[in-house]
Amino acid sequence: MCRSLLAFLRGSQKVASRKTRRLLDKSRTFHVTCGFTICIFSVIHVAAHLVNALNFSMNYSEEFLALNAASYRGEDPRKLLFATVPGLTGVLMVLVLFLMSTASTYSIRVSNYDIFWYTHNLFFVFYLLLMLHVSGGVLKYQTNLKEHPPGCFNPNVTLPEDNQFADGLDEFLSENAPEPFSGGSVEMEPVIQNSFVCTEEAKFQAHFPETWLWISGPLCLYCVERLYRYVRSSNKPVMITAVISHPCDVLEIRMMKKDFKARPGQYIILHCPSVSSLENHPFTLTLCPTPTKATFGIHLKVVGDWTERFRDMLLLHSRWDTEILPIFQQTLYPKLYVDGPFGSPFEESFNYEISLCVAGGIGVTPFASILNTLLDDWECYKLRRLYFIWVCREIQSFCWFADLLCKLHNKFWQENRPDFVNIQLYLSQTNGVQKIIGEKYQALNCRLFIGRPRWKLLFNEIAKCNRQKTVGVFCCGPNEISKVLHKLSNRSNPYGTRFEYNKESFS
Repeated sequence: MCRSLLAFLRGSQKVASRKTRRLLDKSRTFHVTCGFTICIFSVIHVAAHLVNALNFSMNYSEEFLALNAASYRGEDPRKLLFATVPGLTGVLMVLVLFLMSTASTYSIRVSNYDIFWYTHNLFFVFYLLLMLHVSGGVLKYQTNLKEHPPGCFNPNVTLPEDNQFADGLDEFLSENAPEPFSGGSVEMEPVIQNSFVCTEEAKFQAHFPETWLWISGPLCLYCVERLYRYVRSSNKPVMITAVISHPCDVLEIRMMKKDFKARPGQYIILHCPSVSSLENHPFTLTLCPTPTKATFGIHLKVVGDWTERFRDMLLLHSRWDTEILPIFQQTLYPKLYVDGPFGSPFEESFNYEISLCVAGGIGVTPFASILNTLLDDWECYKLRRLYFIWVCREIQSFCWFADLLCKLHNKFWQENRPDFVNIQLYLSQTNGVQKIIGEKYQALNCRLFIGRPRWKLLFNEIAKCNRQKTVGVFCCGPNEISKVLHKLSNRSNPYGTRFEYNKESFS
Protein backbone atom coordinates (compact mmCIF):
# COMPACT_ATOMS: atom_id res chain seq x y z
CA MET A 1 0.00 0.00 0.00
CA CYS A 2 2.86 2.40 -0.82
CA ARG A 3 0.82 4.90 -2.82
CA SER A 4 3.69 7.21 -3.72
CA LEU A 5 5.78 4.33 -5.03
CA LEU A 6 2.90 3.02 -7.13
CA ALA A 7 2.23 6.50 -8.52
CA PHE A 8 5.92 6.88 -9.39
CA LEU A 9 6.04 3.53 -11.18
CA ARG A 10 2.87 4.32 -13.12
CA GLY A 11 4.01 7.78 -14.19
CA SER A 12 7.63 6.92 -15.00
CA GLN A 13 8.99 5.21 -18.06
CA LYS A 14 10.20 2.30 -15.94
CA VAL A 15 6.95 0.44 -16.64
CA ALA A 16 6.42 0.79 -20.36
CA SER A 17 3.95 -2.06 -20.80
CA ARG A 18 0.31 -1.19 -20.37
CA LYS A 19 -0.45 -4.69 -19.11
CA THR A 20 2.20 -4.34 -16.43
CA ARG A 21 0.84 -0.95 -15.38
CA ARG A 22 -2.61 -2.48 -15.08
CA LEU A 23 -1.20 -4.93 -12.56
CA LEU A 24 -0.39 -1.97 -10.32
CA ASP A 25 -4.13 -1.34 -10.06
CA LYS A 26 -4.47 -4.71 -8.32
CA SER A 27 -2.48 -3.52 -5.31
CA ARG A 28 -5.60 -3.22 -3.18
CA THR A 29 -6.80 -6.66 -4.26
CA PHE A 30 -3.38 -8.06 -3.40
CA HIS A 31 -3.54 -6.33 -0.01
CA VAL A 32 -6.96 -7.84 0.75
CA THR A 33 -5.80 -11.28 -0.40
CA CYS A 34 -2.80 -11.09 1.92
CA GLY A 35 -5.11 -10.11 4.77
CA PHE A 36 -7.38 -13.11 4.16
CA THR A 37 -4.36 -15.40 3.95
CA ILE A 38 -3.00 -14.10 7.26
CA CYS A 39 -6.36 -14.67 8.95
CA ILE A 40 -6.73 -18.22 7.62
CA PHE A 41 -3.24 -19.35 8.59
CA SER A 42 -3.53 -17.57 11.93
CA VAL A 43 -6.56 -19.69 12.78
CA ILE A 44 -4.59 -22.84 11.91
CA HIS A 45 -1.58 -21.58 13.87
CA VAL A 46 -3.63 -20.78 16.98
CA ALA A 47 -5.46 -24.13 16.85
CA ALA A 48 -2.15 -26.00 16.68
CA HIS A 49 -0.77 -24.09 19.67
CA LEU A 50 -3.89 -24.81 21.72
CA VAL A 51 -3.48 -28.52 21.05
CA ASN A 52 0.20 -28.29 21.95
CA ALA A 53 -0.58 -26.51 25.22
CA LEU A 54 -2.86 -29.38 26.23
CA ASN A 55 -0.27 -31.99 25.19
CA PHE A 56 2.50 -30.27 27.14
CA SER A 57 0.35 -30.39 30.26
CA MET A 58 -1.28 -33.81 29.93
CA ASN A 59 1.63 -35.74 28.37
CA TYR A 60 4.41 -34.19 30.38
CA SER A 61 7.66 -36.16 30.10
CA GLU A 62 10.91 -35.79 32.02
CA GLU A 63 12.93 -37.33 29.19
CA PHE A 64 13.34 -34.03 27.33
CA LEU A 65 12.71 -31.27 29.83
CA ALA A 66 14.13 -28.60 27.52
CA LEU A 67 11.44 -29.27 24.92
CA ASN A 68 8.46 -29.26 27.23
CA ALA A 69 6.88 -25.86 27.79
CA ALA A 70 5.08 -27.11 30.89
CA SER A 71 6.84 -27.32 34.25
CA TYR A 72 5.00 -30.37 35.57
CA ARG A 73 2.28 -32.81 34.62
CA GLY A 74 -1.22 -31.37 34.78
CA GLU A 75 -0.12 -27.72 34.69
CA ASP A 76 -2.97 -25.37 33.76
CA PRO A 77 -2.70 -24.69 29.99
CA ARG A 78 -4.01 -21.16 30.55
CA LYS A 79 -0.77 -20.41 32.38
CA LEU A 80 1.14 -21.24 29.22
CA LEU A 81 -1.06 -18.84 27.25
CA PHE A 82 -1.15 -15.86 29.60
CA ALA A 83 2.00 -16.14 31.75
CA THR A 84 4.62 -16.54 29.01
CA VAL A 85 5.90 -14.05 26.45
CA PRO A 86 4.95 -16.17 23.40
CA GLY A 87 1.52 -16.95 24.84
CA LEU A 88 0.62 -13.42 25.92
CA THR A 89 1.86 -11.78 22.70
CA GLY A 90 -0.01 -14.43 20.72
CA VAL A 91 -3.27 -13.66 22.52
CA LEU A 92 -2.79 -9.93 21.93
CA MET A 93 -2.04 -10.51 18.24
CA VAL A 94 -5.21 -12.56 17.86
CA LEU A 95 -7.18 -9.73 19.48
CA VAL A 96 -5.61 -7.09 17.20
CA LEU A 97 -6.13 -9.23 14.11
CA PHE A 98 -9.77 -9.81 15.08
CA LEU A 99 -10.39 -6.07 15.44
CA MET A 100 -8.67 -5.28 12.14
CA SER A 101 -10.46 -7.98 10.16
CA THR A 102 -13.95 -7.34 11.52
CA ALA A 103 -13.62 -3.56 11.16
CA SER A 104 -12.54 -4.03 7.52
CA THR A 105 -15.87 -5.45 6.45
CA TYR A 106 -17.92 -3.48 3.97
CA SER A 107 -20.79 -2.77 6.35
CA ILE A 108 -18.54 -1.17 8.99
CA ARG A 109 -16.53 0.82 6.41
CA VAL A 110 -19.74 2.30 5.04
CA SER A 111 -21.55 2.90 8.33
CA ASN A 112 -18.59 4.15 10.39
CA TYR A 113 -15.34 4.74 8.54
CA ASP A 114 -13.67 6.02 11.71
CA ILE A 115 -13.71 2.54 13.25
CA PHE A 116 -12.09 1.06 10.15
CA TRP A 117 -9.44 3.77 10.00
CA TYR A 118 -8.35 3.62 13.63
CA THR A 119 -8.35 -0.17 13.94
CA HIS A 120 -6.50 -0.63 10.65
CA ASN A 121 -3.63 1.45 11.96
CA LEU A 122 -3.12 -1.17 14.67
CA PHE A 123 -0.99 -3.04 12.13
CA PHE A 124 2.08 -1.39 13.66
CA VAL A 125 1.21 -2.85 17.08
CA PHE A 126 0.67 -6.21 15.40
CA TYR A 127 4.18 -6.15 13.88
CA LEU A 128 5.77 -5.21 17.20
CA LEU A 129 4.00 -8.07 18.96
CA LEU A 130 5.03 -10.39 16.14
CA MET A 131 8.71 -9.61 16.68
CA LEU A 132 8.31 -10.15 20.44
CA HIS A 133 6.32 -13.33 19.91
CA VAL A 134 9.35 -15.38 18.87
CA SER A 135 11.63 -14.07 21.63
CA GLY A 136 10.39 -16.61 24.19
CA GLY A 137 12.47 -19.44 22.74
CA VAL A 138 9.66 -21.99 22.47
CA LEU A 139 10.94 -23.34 19.15
CA LYS A 140 14.22 -25.18 19.67
CA TYR A 141 16.59 -27.32 17.65
CA GLN A 142 19.08 -30.04 18.66
CA THR A 143 22.72 -28.97 18.58
CA ASN A 144 24.40 -32.41 18.90
CA LEU A 145 22.74 -34.62 16.31
CA LYS A 146 26.03 -36.41 15.61
CA GLU A 147 26.55 -37.44 19.21
CA HIS A 148 22.85 -38.03 19.88
CA PRO A 149 21.08 -39.10 16.67
CA PRO A 150 17.28 -39.50 16.76
CA GLY A 151 16.22 -42.87 18.14
CA CYS A 152 19.50 -43.68 19.90
CA PHE A 153 19.67 -45.46 23.29
CA ASN A 154 21.14 -43.68 26.27
CA PRO A 155 22.76 -46.30 28.56
CA ASN A 156 22.79 -43.81 31.44
CA VAL A 157 19.00 -43.75 31.51
CA THR A 158 17.07 -46.64 33.04
CA LEU A 159 13.95 -47.37 31.00
CA PRO A 160 10.84 -48.63 32.76
CA GLU A 161 9.84 -52.21 32.20
CA ASP A 162 6.65 -51.21 30.43
CA ASN A 163 8.46 -48.77 28.15
CA GLN A 164 7.62 -49.48 24.52
CA PHE A 165 11.04 -48.38 23.38
CA ALA A 166 12.73 -50.98 25.63
CA ASP A 167 10.50 -53.77 24.32
CA GLY A 168 11.14 -52.68 20.76
CA LEU A 169 14.88 -52.58 21.34
CA ASP A 170 14.99 -56.13 22.75
CA GLU A 171 12.91 -57.41 19.86
CA PHE A 172 15.14 -55.67 17.34
CA LEU A 173 18.33 -57.08 18.87
CA SER A 174 16.96 -60.63 18.98
CA GLU A 175 15.92 -60.51 15.34
CA ASN A 176 19.13 -58.94 14.11
CA ALA A 177 21.65 -60.77 16.34
CA PRO A 178 24.71 -61.81 14.27
CA GLU A 179 25.41 -65.54 13.82
CA PRO A 180 29.04 -66.78 14.09
CA PHE A 181 30.77 -68.16 10.99
CA SER A 182 31.70 -71.83 10.96
CA GLY A 183 35.21 -71.05 9.79
CA GLY A 184 36.19 -69.23 12.90
CA SER A 185 35.26 -66.47 15.18
CA VAL A 186 34.96 -62.94 13.75
CA GLU A 187 35.03 -59.99 16.10
CA MET A 188 32.07 -57.68 15.42
CA GLU A 189 30.90 -54.56 17.16
CA PRO A 190 27.54 -54.82 18.73
CA VAL A 191 24.70 -53.41 16.69
CA ILE A 192 23.55 -51.37 19.62
CA GLN A 193 26.86 -49.56 19.75
CA ASN A 194 26.81 -48.61 16.06
CA SER A 195 23.21 -47.48 15.73
CA PHE A 196 21.49 -46.95 19.04
CA VAL A 197 23.93 -45.98 21.79
CA CYS A 198 24.19 -42.22 22.47
CA THR A 199 27.53 -40.81 23.46
CA GLU A 200 25.99 -37.86 25.30
CA GLU A 201 22.70 -36.32 26.36
CA ALA A 202 20.59 -34.44 23.81
CA LYS A 203 21.19 -30.70 23.87
CA PHE A 204 18.70 -28.14 22.58
CA GLN A 205 18.97 -24.46 21.79
CA ALA A 206 16.32 -21.88 20.98
CA HIS A 207 16.07 -20.71 17.37
CA PHE A 208 17.43 -17.27 16.67
CA PRO A 209 14.46 -14.96 15.93
CA GLU A 210 14.21 -14.46 12.17
CA THR A 211 10.84 -12.71 11.92
CA TRP A 212 12.47 -9.30 11.65
CA LEU A 213 14.32 -10.47 8.54
CA TRP A 214 11.00 -10.94 6.72
CA ILE A 215 9.10 -7.88 7.87
CA SER A 216 11.81 -5.27 8.39
CA GLY A 217 12.24 -4.58 4.66
CA PRO A 218 8.55 -3.95 3.80
CA LEU A 219 7.98 -2.17 7.12
CA CYS A 220 10.95 0.18 6.59
CA LEU A 221 9.79 0.88 3.03
CA TYR A 222 6.31 1.74 4.26
CA CYS A 223 7.65 3.94 7.08
CA VAL A 224 9.94 5.83 4.68
CA GLU A 225 7.02 6.39 2.33
CA ARG A 226 4.75 7.62 5.12
CA LEU A 227 7.49 9.95 6.36
CA TYR A 228 7.93 11.31 2.84
CA ARG A 229 4.19 11.82 2.47
CA TYR A 230 3.97 13.51 5.86
CA VAL A 231 6.76 15.96 5.02
CA ARG A 232 5.29 16.65 1.61
CA SER A 233 1.70 17.16 2.77
CA SER A 234 2.27 18.98 6.07
CA ASN A 235 4.80 21.43 4.70
CA LYS A 236 2.18 24.07 3.98
CA PRO A 237 -1.63 23.99 3.87
CA VAL A 238 -3.38 24.61 0.59
CA MET A 239 -5.06 27.88 -0.30
CA ILE A 240 -8.80 27.49 -0.79
CA THR A 241 -9.87 29.69 -3.69
CA ALA A 242 -13.52 28.67 -4.06
CA VAL A 243 -16.19 26.68 -2.25
CA ILE A 244 -19.24 25.85 -4.38
CA SER A 245 -22.35 24.08 -3.15
CA HIS A 246 -23.99 21.85 -5.78
CA PRO A 247 -27.34 20.02 -5.74
CA CYS A 248 -27.71 16.61 -4.10
CA ASP A 249 -25.28 17.35 -1.24
CA VAL A 250 -22.18 17.75 -3.39
CA LEU A 251 -19.49 20.26 -2.51
CA GLU A 252 -16.85 21.57 -4.90
CA ILE A 253 -13.57 22.86 -3.50
CA ARG A 254 -10.99 24.64 -5.60
CA MET A 255 -7.49 25.01 -4.18
CA MET A 256 -4.00 26.17 -4.96
CA LYS A 257 -0.66 24.80 -3.79
CA LYS A 258 2.82 25.78 -4.82
CA ASP A 259 4.56 23.33 -7.17
CA PHE A 260 1.58 20.98 -7.15
CA LYS A 261 1.41 18.83 -10.28
CA ALA A 262 -1.09 16.14 -11.16
CA ARG A 263 -2.25 14.09 -14.12
CA PRO A 264 -5.90 13.60 -15.15
CA GLY A 265 -7.46 10.65 -13.38
CA GLN A 266 -5.32 10.88 -10.24
CA TYR A 267 -6.62 11.39 -6.71
CA ILE A 268 -5.47 13.16 -3.56
CA ILE A 269 -5.94 12.60 0.17
CA LEU A 270 -7.36 15.42 2.24
CA HIS A 271 -6.47 15.95 5.86
CA CYS A 272 -8.25 18.56 7.94
CA PRO A 273 -6.98 18.62 11.57
CA SER A 274 -10.00 20.68 12.66
CA VAL A 275 -12.28 17.82 11.64
CA SER A 276 -10.10 14.91 12.74
CA SER A 277 -6.49 14.84 13.84
CA LEU A 278 -5.79 11.38 12.40
CA GLU A 279 -8.48 10.69 9.84
CA ASN A 280 -8.10 11.53 6.15
CA HIS A 281 -9.98 10.63 2.98
CA PRO A 282 -9.20 10.19 -0.74
CA PHE A 283 -10.94 12.27 -3.40
CA THR A 284 -10.49 12.19 -7.15
CA LEU A 285 -9.32 15.36 -8.83
CA THR A 286 -11.96 16.89 -11.06
CA LEU A 287 -9.72 19.75 -12.14
CA CYS A 288 -5.97 19.40 -12.63
CA PRO A 289 -3.43 22.23 -12.65
CA THR A 290 -2.05 23.31 -16.02
CA PRO A 291 1.01 25.36 -17.04
CA THR A 292 -1.23 28.43 -17.27
CA LYS A 293 -3.56 27.72 -14.34
CA ALA A 294 -2.43 26.47 -10.93
CA THR A 295 -5.93 25.80 -9.58
CA PHE A 296 -7.02 22.23 -8.90
CA GLY A 297 -10.29 21.00 -7.46
CA ILE A 298 -12.41 18.15 -6.19
CA HIS A 299 -16.08 17.30 -5.85
CA LEU A 300 -17.10 15.47 -2.68
CA LYS A 301 -20.38 13.83 -1.79
CA VAL A 302 -21.52 14.63 1.75
CA VAL A 303 -21.90 11.13 3.20
CA GLY A 304 -20.79 10.31 6.72
CA ASP A 305 -19.61 12.21 9.78
CA TRP A 306 -16.31 13.44 8.36
CA THR A 307 -17.75 15.02 5.20
CA GLU A 308 -20.62 16.55 7.16
CA ARG A 309 -18.30 18.26 9.64
CA PHE A 310 -15.99 19.31 6.82
CA ARG A 311 -18.87 20.85 4.86
CA ASP A 312 -20.18 22.71 7.88
CA MET A 313 -16.75 24.23 8.56
CA LEU A 314 -16.34 25.38 4.98
CA LEU A 315 -19.83 26.78 4.42
CA LEU A 316 -19.90 28.40 7.85
CA HIS A 317 -17.50 31.08 6.65
CA SER A 318 -18.61 31.19 3.02
CA ARG A 319 -21.38 33.64 2.15
CA TRP A 320 -20.60 33.63 -1.56
CA ASP A 321 -20.48 29.99 -2.55
CA THR A 322 -19.95 30.59 -6.24
CA GLU A 323 -17.43 33.43 -6.10
CA ILE A 324 -13.69 33.47 -5.68
CA LEU A 325 -12.72 34.03 -2.08
CA PRO A 326 -10.49 36.99 -1.23
CA ILE A 327 -7.08 36.12 0.12
CA PHE A 328 -7.73 37.71 3.50
CA GLN A 329 -10.66 35.35 4.05
CA GLN A 330 -8.35 32.33 4.01
CA THR A 331 -7.71 32.74 7.72
CA LEU A 332 -11.39 32.03 8.39
CA TYR A 333 -11.21 28.57 6.87
CA PRO A 334 -9.81 25.52 8.60
CA LYS A 335 -6.35 24.42 7.58
CA LEU A 336 -6.48 21.84 4.83
CA TYR A 337 -3.54 19.64 3.85
CA VAL A 338 -3.24 17.69 0.62
CA ASP A 339 -1.33 14.45 0.24
CA GLY A 340 -0.63 13.25 -3.26
CA PRO A 341 -1.40 13.02 -6.07
CA PHE A 342 -1.64 9.26 -6.46
CA GLY A 343 -2.17 7.15 -9.55
CA SER A 344 -5.35 5.43 -10.68
CA PRO A 345 -6.47 3.31 -13.66
CA PHE A 346 -8.07 6.32 -15.34
CA GLU A 347 -4.70 7.70 -16.31
CA GLU A 348 -4.69 5.00 -18.99
CA SER A 349 -7.75 6.46 -20.72
CA PHE A 350 -5.52 8.68 -22.87
CA ASN A 351 -3.36 5.71 -23.90
CA TYR A 352 -6.17 4.03 -25.82
CA GLU A 353 -7.36 5.12 -29.23
CA ILE A 354 -10.94 4.41 -28.13
CA SER A 355 -12.09 4.66 -24.51
CA LEU A 356 -15.43 3.88 -22.92
CA CYS A 357 -15.98 5.76 -19.66
CA VAL A 358 -18.94 4.72 -17.50
CA ALA A 359 -19.87 6.72 -14.39
CA GLY A 360 -22.52 6.15 -11.77
CA GLY A 361 -23.58 9.20 -9.74
CA ILE A 362 -20.65 10.86 -7.99
CA GLY A 363 -18.41 8.30 -9.73
CA VAL A 364 -18.16 10.85 -12.53
CA THR A 365 -15.39 12.71 -10.70
CA PRO A 366 -12.37 10.93 -12.26
CA PHE A 367 -13.80 11.53 -15.73
CA ALA A 368 -14.33 15.22 -15.04
CA SER A 369 -10.57 15.83 -14.97
CA ILE A 370 -10.24 13.90 -18.22
CA LEU A 371 -12.95 15.99 -19.88
CA ASN A 372 -11.37 19.20 -18.56
CA THR A 373 -8.05 18.14 -20.07
CA LEU A 374 -9.66 17.44 -23.44
CA LEU A 375 -11.20 20.89 -23.27
CA ASP A 376 -7.72 22.42 -23.07
CA ASP A 377 -5.92 20.19 -25.57
CA TRP A 378 -6.52 16.76 -27.07
CA GLU A 379 -4.18 16.49 -30.04
CA CYS A 380 -1.17 15.51 -27.92
CA TYR A 381 -2.87 12.32 -26.74
CA LYS A 382 -3.44 8.98 -28.44
CA LEU A 383 -7.17 9.15 -27.68
CA ARG A 384 -9.32 9.78 -30.76
CA ARG A 385 -12.79 8.71 -29.62
CA LEU A 386 -14.42 8.81 -26.20
CA TYR A 387 -17.72 7.20 -25.23
CA PHE A 388 -18.97 8.86 -22.06
CA ILE A 389 -21.89 7.19 -20.23
CA TRP A 390 -23.24 8.81 -17.06
CA VAL A 391 -26.06 7.21 -15.03
CA CYS A 392 -27.79 9.19 -12.23
CA ARG A 393 -30.88 8.80 -10.10
CA GLU A 394 -31.74 12.50 -9.90
CA ILE A 395 -31.86 14.99 -12.74
CA GLN A 396 -30.14 17.63 -10.59
CA SER A 397 -26.98 15.50 -10.45
CA PHE A 398 -26.21 16.27 -14.08
CA CYS A 399 -25.86 19.93 -13.14
CA TRP A 400 -22.52 19.16 -11.46
CA PHE A 401 -20.75 19.06 -14.80
CA ALA A 402 -23.42 20.20 -17.24
CA ASP A 403 -21.48 23.33 -18.19
CA LEU A 404 -18.33 21.29 -18.79
CA LEU A 405 -20.15 18.81 -21.03
CA CYS A 406 -21.74 21.63 -23.05
CA LYS A 407 -18.39 23.37 -23.54
CA LEU A 408 -16.78 20.13 -24.64
CA HIS A 409 -19.62 19.38 -27.04
CA ASN A 410 -19.47 22.84 -28.60
CA LYS A 411 -15.67 22.72 -28.88
CA PHE A 412 -15.59 19.56 -30.97
CA TRP A 413 -18.51 20.69 -33.11
CA GLN A 414 -16.66 23.89 -33.92
CA GLU A 415 -13.52 21.88 -34.75
CA ASN A 416 -15.55 19.61 -37.03
CA ARG A 417 -14.94 16.59 -34.77
CA PRO A 418 -18.47 15.77 -33.57
CA ASP A 419 -17.61 12.06 -33.30
CA PHE A 420 -14.73 12.60 -30.87
CA VAL A 421 -16.96 12.54 -27.77
CA ASN A 422 -20.15 10.48 -27.63
CA ILE A 423 -22.14 11.66 -24.60
CA GLN A 424 -25.02 9.58 -23.24
CA LEU A 425 -26.83 10.55 -20.05
CA TYR A 426 -29.24 8.14 -18.33
CA LEU A 427 -31.79 9.06 -15.68
CA SER A 428 -32.63 5.85 -13.82
CA GLN A 429 -35.42 7.41 -11.73
CA THR A 430 -37.76 10.25 -12.58
CA ASN A 431 -40.18 12.36 -10.56
CA GLY A 432 -41.76 14.14 -13.51
CA VAL A 433 -38.81 16.33 -14.53
CA GLN A 434 -37.12 14.68 -17.50
CA LYS A 435 -34.74 17.34 -18.75
CA ILE A 436 -32.00 19.59 -17.48
CA ILE A 437 -33.49 23.01 -16.91
CA GLY A 438 -31.76 25.74 -18.91
CA GLU A 439 -31.71 26.90 -22.50
CA LYS A 440 -27.98 26.32 -22.83
CA TYR A 441 -28.39 22.65 -21.96
CA GLN A 442 -30.38 21.71 -25.07
CA ALA A 443 -27.44 19.75 -26.44
CA LEU A 444 -27.42 17.59 -23.31
CA ASN A 445 -31.18 17.11 -23.23
CA CYS A 446 -30.95 15.57 -26.71
CA ARG A 447 -28.60 12.98 -25.22
CA LEU A 448 -30.63 12.32 -22.07
CA PHE A 449 -32.38 8.95 -21.86
CA ILE A 450 -34.87 7.69 -19.29
CA GLY A 451 -34.05 4.33 -17.79
CA ARG A 452 -30.88 2.29 -17.56
CA PRO A 453 -28.41 1.61 -20.35
CA ARG A 454 -28.75 -1.59 -22.35
CA TRP A 455 -25.16 -2.59 -21.87
CA LYS A 456 -25.12 -5.56 -24.22
CA LEU A 457 -26.43 -3.51 -27.13
CA LEU A 458 -24.06 -0.68 -26.26
CA PHE A 459 -21.01 -2.97 -26.32
CA ASN A 460 -22.19 -4.54 -29.57
CA GLU A 461 -22.55 -1.10 -31.19
CA ILE A 462 -19.11 0.03 -30.03
CA ALA A 463 -17.53 -3.21 -31.25
CA LYS A 464 -19.24 -2.86 -34.63
CA CYS A 465 -18.02 0.73 -35.09
CA ASN A 466 -14.45 -0.08 -34.00
CA ARG A 467 -13.59 -3.36 -35.68
CA GLN A 468 -10.26 -5.04 -34.91
CA LYS A 469 -9.37 -2.39 -32.32
CA THR A 470 -8.77 -2.31 -28.57
CA VAL A 471 -11.22 -0.34 -26.45
CA GLY A 472 -10.34 0.71 -22.91
CA VAL A 473 -13.30 0.32 -20.56
CA PHE A 474 -13.24 2.48 -17.42
CA CYS A 475 -15.86 2.32 -14.69
CA CYS A 476 -16.41 4.23 -11.47
CA GLY A 477 -19.72 3.51 -9.87
CA PRO A 478 -21.85 0.85 -8.14
CA ASN A 479 -20.64 -2.74 -8.07
CA GLU A 480 -23.68 -3.88 -10.05
CA ILE A 481 -22.61 -1.82 -13.06
CA SER A 482 -18.98 -2.81 -12.59
CA LYS A 483 -19.76 -6.53 -12.64
CA VAL A 484 -21.84 -6.24 -15.80
CA LEU A 485 -19.17 -4.24 -17.63
CA HIS A 486 -16.43 -6.62 -16.50
CA LYS A 487 -18.40 -9.60 -17.77
CA LEU A 488 -19.15 -7.97 -21.13
CA SER A 489 -15.53 -6.88 -21.53
CA ASN A 490 -14.37 -10.49 -21.25
CA ARG A 491 -16.94 -11.71 -23.76
CA SER A 492 -15.87 -12.23 -27.36
CA ASN A 493 -17.62 -10.55 -30.30
CA PRO A 494 -17.77 -11.26 -34.06
CA TYR A 495 -16.04 -7.99 -34.97
CA GLY A 496 -12.62 -8.73 -33.48
CA THR A 497 -12.88 -5.82 -31.05
CA ARG A 498 -11.13 -6.34 -27.74
CA PHE A 499 -12.28 -4.64 -24.55
CA GLU A 500 -9.86 -4.09 -21.66
CA TYR A 501 -11.61 -3.46 -18.35
CA ASN A 502 -10.36 -0.98 -15.73
CA LYS A 503 -12.05 -0.04 -12.46
CA GLU A 504 -11.49 2.68 -9.90
CA SER A 505 -10.08 1.42 -6.63
CA PHE A 506 -8.60 3.77 -4.02
CA SER A 507 -5.48 1.92 -2.87
